[in-house]
Amino acid sequence: MSTLTALRSAPPARTGSPTVLLLHGYGSHEGDLAGLGPAVTDLPWASLRAPLALPHGGHAWFTITTPGSPDAAPVEQATAAVWAWVDAELGPDATVVPVGFSQGGLMATQLLRTRPERVAATVVLGGFVLGAPQPADATLAAIRPPAFWGRGAEDRVIAEHAVARTQEWLSAHTTLEARVYDGLAHGVHAAEVADVRAFLTRTLPAAD
Repeated sequence: MSTLTALRSAPPARTGSPTVLLLHGYGSHEGDLAGLGPAVTDLPWASLRAPLALPHGGHAWFTITTPGSPDAAPVEQATAAVWAWVDAELGPDATVVPVGFSQGGLMATQLLRTRPERVAATVVLGGFVLGAPQPADATLAAIRPPAFWGRGAEDRVIAEHAVARTQEWLSAHTTLEARVYDGLAHGVHAAEVADVRAFLTRTLPAAD
């Protein structure tokens, strides 16, 4: 039985279609991104609650130590917990489209960097990548799967060194569609949602 909590849409009408996996940011919860599911695709979706309960409320995938440079071990533990949920609730052969915001954006890339054969496309919103090498990095550099990375030009939450690392890693390991949105801080707005939907429609023909 999975230990994570999730909100979910109805299951797909046909078997074999990927599930959009919504991964919220630090201090939030599974309801925060639930509206993104139907906004970006007609595929089934699931919005997960991160496993770490914070003392001031909300949840996190891992604790913040050095901003933009989290310790690898708790990130990898959270990654294993997400895959355990997917295996238990969607099936051991299920494919996913992780869509993550902030910390959840890092988690989206973690799913890609650990089991790329089960990730149909990756969407990172205001997020970043882990600095530590991950099991599938060499494979990803060879196959370059599709990824979308959107961020606000006015985002001051994600450290500059983390942004630079993310640009370098995504450019080297994915077929990257990157967007920087003028006037946007650490958040998501309508133009970005529309761009994500267009990206998924092009990448996953069954999405619409």
